Amino acid sequence: MKFGWALLAALVAALALVACSPITALNALAPAGTHTRTADVAYGDGPRQKLDIYRPAQPAPTGGWPVVVFFYGGSWNSGARGDYAFVGEALAARGILTLVADYRLYPEVRYPDFLRDSAAALAWGLEHASPLGGNPRRVFVMGHSAGAYNAAMLALDARWLQGNPAGAHHPDELAGFIGLAGPYDFLPMTNEDTQPVFFHPNYPPGSQPVSHVSRTAPPTFLGAARDDRLVDPQRNTLGLASRLQALHVPVTVKTYDGVSHATLIGAFGAPLRWLAPVLDDVVTFIQRTPPR
Repeated sequence: MKFGWALLAALVAALALVACSPITALNALAPAGTHTRTADVAYGDGPRQKLDIYRPAQPAPTGGWPVVVFFYGGSWNSGARGDYAFVGEALAARGILTLVADYRLYPEVRYPDFLRDSAAALAWGLEHASPLGGNPRRVFVMGHSAGAYNAAMLALDARWLQGNPAGAHHPDELAGFIGLAGPYDFLPMTNEDTQPVFFHPNYPPGSQPVSHVSRTAPPTFLGAARDDRLVDPQRNTLGLASRLQALHVPVTVKTYDGVSHATLIGAFGAPLRWLAPVLDDVVTFIQRTPPR
């Protein structure tokens, strides 16, 4: 038992240090019998325009499984879908068809090209939900950190889904939006790693999710670490929640003690779920949200 707790402590320490970089240990410890994985599915022509599909092992309910399209974080300059297999497994084990998508990163692209990629991935999910066994009226867009920014922009700003070259869609097709530790109101930028992504100091207009809040926004789940040192939860998570609530958009807000910016998503992994009930809360939100 002492060795087990030592291993968990080491994992927590490692996650706190590496933030959104690859989390090999969590993937290695993810159960294998809960899902089937289909990797390297193209949603576009580019090498990073691909996604992995995590299909629940259990039979689909009447109407199909709920669907999550997930975008990872990494300051828009790092990350890979394979690093987040533990997220796909965690959701698929709870009966949620999950798509984990890559998107192009800086310096290959800057804002807004990664949003165009994310919109294409989400559109692919909307169009293929039914053939994959999912419910096309129960599609959720979800992200962590920079990925939560991408997800928020797709859910709140219709121009990205509407402008998808392969076929126009609209946020009103989404059952909900799930944002974890997302930056939604972050100008002026102080992080030198992310400043070039948004052309600091000449920020493009309309780049902030809080600017696109409307009464038609989908039901929303917002989660954050209470003591997040990277993305201020007061300004971002609670600020976005306040704007949505003012327009009577259904919003669930959770702030968690005992986790950091990185371990908030790490808590989806089987060894770290004791840190915070973020997986349970997200699944409950999905289960209780009616079809769009």
